[in-house]
Amino acid sequence: MRSLLSYPETGADIASPGIAGPIDAEHQWRSPRAHHAQPHRQHDNVLVSRWTRNITTPVEVVNHGNESDHCIGLALKCVSLTFNHAGRRLTQGRLTAGVVQVTAPAVPVSAVFESSVDVLHLFASQQVLAECYEDLFQHPHAGDIVLGDPKLVRDPTLDRLGQALAVSQTSDAALGKVFTESVSLAIVSRIVARQFTVSNAQNREGAALPQWRMNRVVEYIDAHLSETIGLADIAASAGLTRMHFAAQFRRATGLRPHEYLLRRRIEHAQHLLLSSKHNVVDVALSCGFRSQAHFTTVFKRFVGETPCCWRMKANAAR
Repeated sequence: MRSLLSYPETGADIASPGIAGPIDAEHQWRSPRAHHAQPHRQHDNVLVSRWTRNITTPVEVVNHGNESDHCIGLALKCVSLTFNHAGRRLTQGRLTAGVVQVTAPAVPVSAVFESSVDVLHLFASQQVLAECYEDLFQHPHAGDIVLGDPKLVRDPTLDRLGQALAVSQTSDAALGKVFTESVSLAIVSRIVARQFTVSNAQNREGAALPQWRMNRVVEYIDAHLSETIGLADIAASAGLTRMHFAAQFRRATGLRPHEYLLRRRIEHAQHLLLSSKHNVVDVALSCGFRSQAHFTTVFKRFVGETPCCWRMKANAAR
């Protein structure tokens, strides 16, 4: 296992496509270059960076905590990892795209990534949090705002905002900056709103799918992507009935099981399109789609382009 404690990680940086400037490509995990280049930066905006790595062997990373900002991590794709927060293990296993984790200032975190990773990090100052709170509730917050709950959050709205931030494309640098600032503020505002309004509602809801059952589900789906998988099959892998499983799965991931299955198939298809010479039909069949037409439709819905166009652009970028 390779330890990356204080020196830049090797490997190509992959910046957010089409946005020049507003989104940094991180050399070190959770340590955007803008923090070092602008030590006295303005604190009335959200700093956004992106850490992307193609991982073939486990990679260990450590961050000792940002001195003044909350760090919001938003996974843009499914990832297998072990994540430790303040010296305690927070999660181990495979996480779905769209999962969000918030770390308060000066809190050390570490992780071991066992699969390729693409994550956005948003750094929000106390000034930004206070402005979001006052805008939401129409009065100032008494004292500092501390988003102290480090548990993983699965929120479809945050997922959509993060994906929009990541895939936005514009040739206008000024427009890119405005878009990035607007969406990043929306993400922070959503998290502040959840902090102060969602806890009571969550207590009234039923339980979410436990992580150990989720790990079983992920393992089953990944092992049978090329086959026809039904809800009963996935529920059985978790040891639950279909009705109980579907409700708990959605609470845990923010997604219906079918939607999650499609996402995993498209992610696997992207991997095959880049790592093999298979034609589109073969890739479609290997990922459980019964026709190229259906595969192309679903692929375009999730990725925004047809498989052929995406493959050509991705290969050209490499």
